[in-house]
Amino acid sequence: MNTAKNLSTNIIPTISWQESNKTKTGIWHSENAAPVPKRVQIADDTTKADDAYKLCCEGTALLWRGDFQNAKMLLQALSRRIDRPGKKPKKPASTLLEAFHLHRQAQSQKARILGMLVIELNVGYNINLRRAPDVKAACEHAYGKSTQTIVVSLREILGLVGAYEWSKNGVDIPVINNKIYPSYGVFSPIRGEYLDLVDVAPLPVPCNLAFDIGTGTGVLAAILANRGITKIIATDNSHRALDCALKNVNQLGLKTNVTLVEADLYPKAEYGKADLIVCNPPWLPAHPSSALESAIYDEKSKMLKGFLNGLALHLSEHGEGWLVLSDFAEQLGLRTRDELLAWITAAGLKVIERIDTKARHSKTLDTSDPLHAARKAEVTSLWRLSKA
Repeated sequence: MNTAKNLSTNIIPTISWQESNKTKTGIWHSENAAPVPKRVQIADDTTKADDAYKLCCEGTALLWRGDFQNAKMLLQALSRRIDRPGKKPKKPASTLLEAFHLHRQAQSQKARILGMLVIELNVGYNINLRRAPDVKAACEHAYGKSTQTIVVSLREILGLVGAYEWSKNGVDIPVINNKIYPSYGVFSPIRGEYLDLVDVAPLPVPCNLAFDIGTGTGVLAAILANRGITKIIATDNSHRALDCALKNVNQLGLKTNVTLVEADLYPKAEYGKADLIVCNPPWLPAHPSSALESAIYDEKSKMLKGFLNGLALHLSEHGEGWLVLSDFAEQLGLRTRDELLAWITAAGLKVIERIDTKARHSKTLDTSDPLHAARKAEVTSLWRLSKA
């Protein structure tokens, strides 16, 4: 299985605790690369929520030995205590940028506290707790085959069980009249507005070869194939994404149209120059706190700039690049429109057309969201680019 490792020493991290007057150890696993808790205490059905909250806030992990469903209830109780307003009202953020950073900070703190409620997964992903569900299939989907006992946060297990349901049920993609099946750790195409843009933008003529840069689930490659492009090279640097895209390509019967290539952005020169190159990079230029966030946060706009700077070199003479990008970062003050336009110009590109659509997701209606004003004003655009 893909057990998390300390990248600097390549040592598998272990967690220790006292139980039955003995020191016990286990392998620590965290998809979010959370550090190994320094203190561990046994908790069960007699543990009070207030006591558990105090210990988790102090950095003590609670290794659960009680009823599994009671552990879920305790997790909910911890979440309520985190969200409870403090005695002293918080000063409201003066700008959306400040609100964003405070929101990220609060999310990180909440994840750290909730991650302190942990359970043991025995070989075969068996949970030796009363009323524990069978999580073997969900864990194998996310982690691979089980070869050893691990200790993992309950929140992570519940998350990957939810992701497994997505992977089984799939996401309806109306523009291809079919479903896409996202895998754990691969961005799910649940926001339809950017898919609609790729479906309606006019194709360059001729359009015999297309690149889908950072393919993820393979959904954009599937849309391009559905529009009649017969040869598509879809790249990604994530093994999980490539495995996910391969399953979707096969499921949709597109394996003669779509070739999957492991690459950091562009495929090698041997694949030729494309008539169309599409990229939907992460929309927010901020530091991802884990590998799972890398589909949302693009630190210092590295992928966005990499796509733009390599585009002219990989386009055919009449070719186009399609940059699919929300202005959410601009609404928050993380990036300006002038910066984006300057990067396009510096890359030797010009804008042919920009096709816009308003955000339609449910968060645009949630007035309690501290970022509601930015979400309500958000516009997603498809930038049609060519060589200058």
